[in-house]
Amino acid sequence: MAEIKTLLDEYGIIHEATKILPDERLKIKFLEALAELEDNSAHKNGQFPKTRLHKVAGIKQNIYRADVDKISGWRIHVQYSDGQLHLKDIIEGQRHNDVIKVIQSKKDRYA
Repeated sequence: MAEIKTLLDEYGIIHEATKILPDERLKIKFLEALAELEDNSAHKNGQFPKTRLHKVAGIKQNIYRADVDKISGWRIHVQYSDGQLHLKDIIEGQRHNDVIKVIQSKKDRYA
């Protein structure tokens, strides 16, 4: 049986995603991304073929971003804490290049 990485959603990111993702295809990709992030073996091996999970550069905090869909630009921001993964934000495709501005605009979410 696969080990599960605990995902915490204290900001209602899953609920928000169901409201703002523009079509069913992206909603399914969002669920696939969550499934990959929940797979503890992906974290142990550092392999995230769907989400391309990587640390955000240019910011002091350890904030990571994962693709929902690379082409459309939709991203999920996450942070590790106490062996758990905390969902912090879902970023619209048009805003994913302004990652530092997005993080600074919601700095109370990021530890």
